[in-house]
Amino acid sequence: MHIAVVGLSHRTAPVELRERLSIPEQTMEASLQQLRADDQVLEASILSTCNRLEIYALLRHPELGIKAVGSFLSQVSGLALEELTPHLFTFHHEEAVSHLLRVAAGLDSLVLGEGQILSQVKKMVRLGQEYRSVGPILNRLLNQAVSTGKRVRTETNLGTGAVSISSAAVELAQLKVGQARGLDELVTLEQEQVAVVGAGRMARLLLQHLQSKGCRGVVILNRTVARAEALAADFPSLPVQCRPLDDLDHCLSTCSLVFTSTGAEEPIITADRLHGLNRRLSLMLIDIGVPRNISADAGALSGVESFDVDDLQEVVARNQENRREIAAEAEGLLAEESQLFLEWWDGLEAVPLVNRLRNQLEDIREQELQKALSRMGPDLSARERKVVEALSKGIINKILHTPVTRLRAPQPRQQRHLAMKVMQDLFELDEGPFDG
Repeated sequence: MHIAVVGLSHRTAPVELRERLSIPEQTMEASLQQLRADDQVLEASILSTCNRLEIYALLRHPELGIKAVGSFLSQVSGLALEELTPHLFTFHHEEAVSHLLRVAAGLDSLVLGEGQILSQVKKMVRLGQEYRSVGPILNRLLNQAVSTGKRVRTETNLGTGAVSISSAAVELAQLKVGQARGLDELVTLEQEQVAVVGAGRMARLLLQHLQSKGCRGVVILNRTVARAEALAADFPSLPVQCRPLDDLDHCLSTCSLVFTSTGAEEPIITADRLHGLNRRLSLMLIDIGVPRNISADAGALSGVESFDVDDLQEVVARNQENRREIAAEAEGLLAEESQLFLEWWDGLEAVPLVNRLRNQLEDIREQELQKALSRMGPDLSARERKVVEALSKGIINKILHTPVTRLRAPQPRQQRHLAMKVMQDLFELDEGPFDG
């Protein structure tokens, strides 16, 4: 068995490629089933966010398993594997474990230390368990990634004041509005007419940061107005208007700053749509959705500036340097957690040998138990028979406890192999996955 991760992220692929590989929650079950349908993929989980698509898998054979995952990604994206390969990364075993822990801790995020990724990893765990695509190996690894992400945020200051994708989007707006006024600095947004399209988690974070940056009011547009109203109720000090998505044209005509974050599969704002509107002189569009909510041609229109998640690098770079020292501290914790998992994994090597020993002792126990019960005659009650059987099982478990514990304990591989060889020879165990 072999642990691997195959994927792409903001580091390896542009947004126009990432959106081709975005897997929404409503299709996650089918995608996981498709992955698991290949007999090379023993366990699988999928992490799909605006900045990454990663497949974590337990494979039967490294090369054949990676080929199966690559074929899946090609089918999902509709692109030939040759087109995808330059943008894909593949990590095996120790590197795969380390990568997952770094992702959960926020160390591989566009915004160093951002907290939303941990929630997304938790969601990956939940869906993998719900759709039964993960087994004992990935379940252990994924849950350890979640606990590691929590530990990093508890024991370091990496999560303190960390910006999110949403806050970076608001900061980008501040920067661009300032530049339009001839200033090379962040400005407040109090003069802007602001709209937020969508009412999910990202929209909530947008409202938090818009409020803190001086925004005097926001229009929320959502397919379900009741959901927008529920979100607005959590911001009593921020004037919020809630409108249906049908009012989008009106907002595009009257607002100066529009953020989009919806689950739409196709762009909802296009150059054609904007071209037919009686717009004000300037309009800034900031899209943090993947797949994108705003088409690439929208920014080509006069008076329109359009930005997507890849454009956040400009403001992210301003915040990274002062967090690198904290990140180095977090890396030390990740090394500890990675070692814990790898030691547990190494201990699994002894399981087949232990199972063969247990089966051998169980056969002996059953034979001797039947001999003893036959000698005791028919007068033995059912309760007494159960007591004698429990006694025999208890003796076997006591005998096995110490050698099994020692074989599974963290130790150099050579030392474990020696102990396994001794056990195999002493008990004359048949050869199996371990043969010395």
